[in-house]
Order: sequence, then C-alpha cells, then structure tokens
Amino acid sequence: MRGTHIANRKVEQKMAKGQKLVIVESPTKARKIGGYLGDDYTVLASVGHIRDLAQPSQIPASDKAEYGKFGVNVDDGFKPYYIVDDNKKKTVRELKAALKKADEVFLATDEDREGEAIAWHLVETLKPNVPVKRMVFHEITKSAIVDSLEHTRDVDAHMVDAQETRRVLDRLYGYELSPVLWRKVGPGLSAGRVQSVATRLIVERERERMAFVKSTYWDISAQVSADASQDAFTARLTQLDGTRVAGSKDFDENGALTAAAEKDGVIVVDEKTAQNLSEALKNTDFVVESVGSKPYKRRPLPPFTTSTLQQAAGNTLGMSSRATMRAAQGLYENGYITYMRTDSVTLSSEAISAARQSVEEEWGAQYLSEKPHQYATKSAGAQEAHEAIRPAGSHFRNPADLATSLPTDQLKLYTLIWRRALASQMADATGFTATVEMNAVTADQGTATFHASGTVIEFPGFLVATRLSTSKKDEQETILPPLSQGDVLAAQEVEPQSHETQPPARYTEASLVRTLEAKEIGRPSTYASIISTIIDRGYVYERGRALIPSWLAFAVIKLLEQNFPQYVDYAFTAQMENGLDGIAQGQETGKAWLTRFYFGDGDDSAHSSEQAHKGLHAQVSQLGEIDAREINTIPVGDGLAVRVGRYGPYLEDADNLDAEGKPKRTSLPETIAPDELTQEVARDLIDNNSGGPRVLGVHPQTGGTIEVRNGRFGPYVALIAVPTGDEKVDKANKPKMASLFKTMTPDAISLDDAVKLLDLPR
Repeated sequence: MRGTHIANRKVEQKMAKGQKLVIVESPTKARKIGGYLGDDYTVLASVGHIRDLAQPSQIPASDKAEYGKFGVNVDDGFKPYYIVDDNKKKTVRELKAALKKADEVFLATDEDREGEAIAWHLVETLKPNVPVKRMVFHEITKSAIVDSLEHTRDVDAHMVDAQETRRVLDRLYGYELSPVLWRKVGPGLSAGRVQSVATRLIVERERERMAFVKSTYWDISAQVSADASQDAFTARLTQLDGTRVAGSKDFDENGALTAAAEKDGVIVVDEKTAQNLSEALKNTDFVVESVGSKPYKRRPLPPFTTSTLQQAAGNTLGMSSRATMRAAQGLYENGYITYMRTDSVTLSSEAISAARQSVEEEWGAQYLSEKPHQYATKSAGAQEAHEAIRPAGSHFRNPADLATSLPTDQLKLYTLIWRRALASQMADATGFTATVEMNAVTADQGTATFHASGTVIEFPGFLVATRLSTSKKDEQETILPPLSQGDVLAAQEVEPQSHETQPPARYTEASLVRTLEAKEIGRPSTYASIISTIIDRGYVYERGRALIPSWLAFAVIKLLEQNFPQYVDYAFTAQMENGLDGIAQGQETGKAWLTRFYFGDGDDSAHSSEQAHKGLHAQVSQLGEIDAREINTIPVGDGLAVRVGRYGPYLEDADNLDAEGKPKRTSLPETIAPDELTQEVARDLIDNNSGGPRVLGVHPQTGGTIEVRNGRFGPYVALIAVPTGDEKVDKANKPKMASLFKTMTPDAISLDDAVKLLDLPR
C-alpha cells in the first residue's frame, strides 16, 4: 500500500495541466495500462474500493438513530451510509490532487458490477468538475486499451444499483441473523447469504454419509484370450443363467436393493457363490456369443468460464479456488489472459482466428475443426457480456515461451487456459468402441455371461491439446482382439472380487463450485471468497481435497433450517440472485426489491414466488424462544450425542452417569470426521474415558491438583488451583495448561513430567 502511494505521488508530480487522468483498481493494472498510453495520460490506482458501508461503530452520534443498527437507513429507502476508510484517505487525497491538473477523467475499472460500483464511488467521492468517461475492455493489450478510449460510455446506473443492493442485502442478512447465532450457538459466529447455503450443502452431504449403510456384493473378473500367445483382456461377470448380477447402482443408501433392481430380479452374488463359480470357470471354455462395434466421437469442450476454470484447476492442478483466482488475476492484470470473471463461453472472431492459427502452428492443419466453433452460453444466470477466458491478444503466446517470465502457478494456469482455448477450435476425437459378450457353461453353477468393452482412438483430434489436463481414466484405452461369434477363449486367470457400496463422495472445492453453479447460488466470481470464508470461520475444514463440515457447522445449519428455512433454501437463494440480475438489467429498482425482502410484500394470504411476504425483519422480531441445548445437540444414537459447547464439541452419554449422577462426557478427537463417529466408536470413546481428565497428583509447590486431559488440539496437563472458598475468585482462577510433547502419551505421563511441563515458559 505504501509503495502505491509513493508511485501515485511521483506520477502526480509529473502531471502538467491538461493531462488525462485514468483511474484503475490495482497498481499492476495501472503500470500495464500506463505503458500503452502516451505522455498525455496519467494512470493511477484506487486500490479497490475507496469507500464502503460504515460499521455501526463508525457512524457519528448525530446519525446513529437513522443508520446506527446496520449502516443503512431501512426507513428511508435503504439509504446506505458510506465512509472513506482511514487506510484509503491518503489514496483519495492523491487522486484529488491529480484531478486538479486533469481536464478529463477516464474510469477504467473492471466491467462487472463491482468494477462499475468502484467507478461510481470514485465519481461520488472525487466530485470531478471535468468530463468523466467510462473505459471498458476485456483484456489488457494495447489494441484493446486504445479501442476502449474511442468507445467510452457513462457509468451504468443499473449495475451500480445491483451492486449496492447486494451489499445492503448482505449487511441486513448478516446483521440480523448472526446475533441469533451468537446467542444460541457461540460468540463471533456469522451467517452469510451464500456462505450459509454452501455450508448447508456440505453438511447435508455429511448427513447422507452418516446415514449410509454399506452393502457387500461380489462379482468375478476373468482374463481371457484365444491362446497363450495372444494378449489377454479383462471381462466381468454380468449375468447368471440369464439373470443380471447386482452392481453398486442396484443398492440404495440403506444397503437394500432398489425397487428397480428388485423388479428386474437381479441376483446378489455372495462370497460362497463367487468362490465356487470362480473355481468352476478356471477350466471352462468362454464362447463368444456376440461382437459389436460402434463409432466413437468425442467433441471438445468450450473455452473456460470462471466456474469451469476453478473446477479444472482444482481437478487437474490441485489449486484451490482462491489460488486459482489469485493466479488468474495476476495473468489478467499483466496482459496474458482476458477478464477472468465471466459466465460466457463465446469467443470473438479475433480469438477464434488466433486459436486456429496456434493449432496449425502447434499440431498442423489436420487437427483443426472443419469450421470455426462458436459456443453458446447455456447458464440461465449468465450476466456480464464478456468473452470466455482465453489468452489475450490477436496472437496467443505459447506457454513454452513464458516459462521464465511467469510464476509457476500462473504458468500452469495459463497453460491450462491456452490448451482449452485451442482445443475448442480443434477436430473431434474419433475411433470406435468394441463390445463382446461371452458365455461359460459350468456343470453345477449354471451359465455365466461375461462382458468386455474397449475404445480405440483412431484420430485423437483435440485430445492432443488436452491430454495433459485430463485424468488418467480419460487417457486409458482397452483394445480388444479381432473376435467372431462362436470363437472359443480360455481363461488365463479368474478372480472372485468383493465390493462395498460407497457413500456419496464429499464435496471438493471443484465439485462444490459445480453444484453452486448448477443450483444458481451466488455467482462464479464469488465462489473463491465463499469457500475461503467457510473454511476460515471454522465451519468447514479440508482433508486432502475433501471438504468436511465441523460439528459447529451442524449446529449453525440446524438452527437456520429450523428457524429460517427459506434463507438456506437453495431455490430461494437462486431467486434472490436472479432478482439482483433483474436490477442490473433495469427491470426493477433495488429499493423496491429490498423493501420486499426486508419488510415483506404485505401478502400473508398467498405464498409469494420468493417466499418473502413476511420479510426478514418480521421473522427475526417474531422468532420466539429457541432451545439452545437442542440446537447444539447432534444425536449419534443409543443415548449418545455430540454437544457443541463453548470450548468446542464433546461427546455425551445420557444413559451412562458418573459418580455425581451427571452424563459421562469426553472430548472428541479432531481426527474423527462426523461420518466416522459411529455408535461403536462413540461408545469406545466414552467407555475408555479417553477425553476425560485423569488426576496425576498434587503440585509440590502450589498444592493444586494436576490432571491430564484430552483437548481439541491434543493431550495436555492442567493445574487446578486450590479452592479459596470465594466462588467469584475460584471461577476467575483458570487452570494453567501445558501441551504434552509428541513423544508423550496421556496414559504414560508421570506427575514429575507434568510438573516440568507446567514449569516451562508458555
């Protein structure tokens, strides 16, 4: 920030009267654009927003009555109270000083709602007395910047209204619902319009995993060939005596066969049947009953949008959404890619030409599609009219030429974008898929039918560009030998195989982004910050790439589901987003929309399309009593339950009392995910009292009691002071604590070791 002020000041000192002032958001963008413009232009950075909604504590006493609760006057058309934050006052002074020497101002912020709002706030704060023009461009190249100077427009009032409405909406949502969480779950918690819904998705998936009942089934894998000189291929058992053998899709979440499977009369092969059949098949002929072949064609995917870029970067590069957007921002600001916040999959004619030229240079004309491909945006919530994400300019730079000029993460992401853009203009991958059905007749086990299939890629087409960004599964090819009906094959190997049905997979960042977009919840440009927020606030944590909800998230979502169901309803959240889109398109005003959301539409006789007839204000004020104990209790079964307490979650057994007649409790190891806390695991934790305190003895100097305990960050020892008899004093005397070394265990630690740990510096 300090470097930005110095840079702005140096430029300001060079300005002569008659200069044209260009204002962008970031210093990097300012440097890049400044290099493309002549000496008549001065480019300065606002460093994001220069003002924002005031916190209630920042509002002067004279305005407290109107704005004090939210920083928004809900009784005067939801008028916001904006302030220039202390860390932006110097930037504003520098911009105002530069403005005095300018005869024209160009606002070159990003062309989305946020960028439009930044431009509007600049006008409102700087109050220029010279002409103001809005520059718009989708890539930072010289041609794009020069063109944008010739095609300026005014600030879009509808887009500004939509952004301001969203900002006020999120403030009302958070400031009304978060205090409920503070009172009933824990201090410092927050509810967010989209973050709460995203958290609910992850909690619901974990609930499905907790309720899931595994099923075991068997099948048989056979390696068969015509003779020993021929390569064997794999075939799997599909039928017994003409009846289909059950697979994973034939079982429901309760471990039972689905209604459709029962109707089909499928056979569930058990271990004994599989073992006996395998032995019988080892010396049995496999006779080819049918051979089939059909053409294979695979078409390239469209170039990246914000959402698909985050998904692909997560799946293929292992990058988080936050890291992806950070790298993409750097690539955009330095002129390597087009604007990275977009829902569009379309390409300009210039981009199509550049992509096709790069394909021909890299792999040859035979890999080009017959005609240029143009893709249509299918997302119902698509908004800003940008291009898809692609390399910038009229000629795409090859990643090999950028190896020394880009940071590693940006180079990987640029390569992914470059390959996807080129692939979109390439020919289809073609080949054929062969299938074979074989019967093997046994004396005692009946007729077993086996199936094998394989795809042969004859012309890879676009796959030559994307193979480095696809999974190994996509690259595998199983080739079957030439076969005819009646051919007799021999089994080289026959193996019975046991399988277990698997619960629904946990969300990863990539799959969560895909689901949020499919449900039209939030907007792709916000997904990275949403995921970061729910992780940073302790609602979700990562294990590898899987997103796992904390027990705290279970309590928060339970409260919202039971008391504010519409605000964590997926359809309602999507409708709110569509409402903001309508405001951006001028279909209605933010004031009218916020009035319905907050105060309701006054229609209690019918269920409105947005379920908003009651309004947030009335729902919070008429909430009634909430049973905090019930909200913070997640049953495990058999009298066992997880309780979310002030100092973290713990396990409680209502049917197992201690010497004082209280339910036994134990801490929960952080390594146990919610779906792993079965009744058996919970019972073992309680019975072994692994989390309960164990008295080691008396501290030789203070006379206090020393206990060894298990906490959320591992085992530790605690020194409990000798009671004074004064309840207030004893309550204030918190135990002194010290963590065990990694080489120590709670069962083996001695009193002497505990004293030494407590004597160590904190």
